[in-house]
Amino acid sequence: MPNMDQTGTYSAVRTYLKAIEAARTDDSDAVREQLGKMEINDAFSKGRIRPDGLYEHDMMLVEAKTPQESTSEWDLLKIKKIIPGSEAYQSMEEGSCPLVQK
Repeated sequence: MPNMDQTGTYSAVRTYLKAIEAARTDDSDAVREQLGKMEINDAFSKGRIRPDGLYEHDMMLVEAKTPQESTSEWDLLKIKKIIPGSEAYQSMEEGSCPLVQK
């Protein structure tokens, strides 16, 4: 089974290649613009790249299961709460990124 780093790398490369295909060029400015238009939704994560370059996605608050609660080798965590990306990250209005015109 792939680990988190391997899955994240696969997700990032696949998303970038999809953006190249959609933009019909490998020009970095055009690809970055295309990435900003896309929703990223794969086995690794679901979210979007904001105009300030931050990847905004939901976060999970998890708790480790006890051995008695676990039903299989990979059944390790209980999801306690899903925190929407809009709440998990600082808003663009509160930020100071020079890429964003206020």
